[in-house]
Amino acid sequence: MKLGVLFSGGKDSAYSCCMAMKKEEVVCLISLLSKNMESYMFHTPNINLASLQSKACEIPLLEYETKGEKEIELKDLDAAVCLAKKKYGIEGIVTGAVMSVYQASRIQKICLENNLWCFNPLWYADQAGYMDSILKSGFEVIISGVFSAPFDESWLGKKIDREALLKLHKFSEKYIITLTGEGGEYETFVCDAPFFKKRIVIDEYEVSYKNYNGTFSIKKAHLENK
Repeated sequence: MKLGVLFSGGKDSAYSCCMAMKKEEVVCLISLLSKNMESYMFHTPNINLASLQSKACEIPLLEYETKGEKEIELKDLDAAVCLAKKKYGIEGIVTGAVMSVYQASRIQKICLENNLWCFNPLWYADQAGYMDSILKSGFEVIISGVFSAPFDESWLGKKIDREALLKLHKFSEKYIITLTGEGGEYETFVCDAPFFKKRIVIDEYEVSYKNYNGTFSIKKAHLENK
């Protein structure tokens, strides 16, 4: 089955893509470029680098711009999916939804209307097991945005390794936040993954942080042989 992956460049969509590739044919990535940093539907930090990630894994990327206005942005998602169906012949959509009913239900509706299969491999997966699998599978993931307490500026650009994951476990227990960041507590960027042919090296970046809100904006990056 030919699949298109709704791709944000973060760990959830990249991991879901990896899972889909084990059994099906992923023919394209689909990224919505939202102009609204607080979009309800779409990941925004460093979404402009999805094109570099597409080159890294050698999977074509379909980009579609949206103003990111609540509910209206769903029409843009529908248009992007229709375009992918026409251009790449996709028969289904892969999402990185973990627990968000708001996102999953709307994507499911779009799939139903376009006669497409909807695959959510991470839906209500065990969060601890999923995060552990990211490390064991060889993903290289950094924190690209923080949007809640107790995350301080030191988390921006931090690689999720065993030490960082241990801290995330402690945060999730003490502050009642999701381990995976599904509640919008933090966002991520994938520099390398098992299905990447090359890894991404960050050359320049800017950090913005205030009152438990901050972003790690990648200004320049390049591909490197693995």
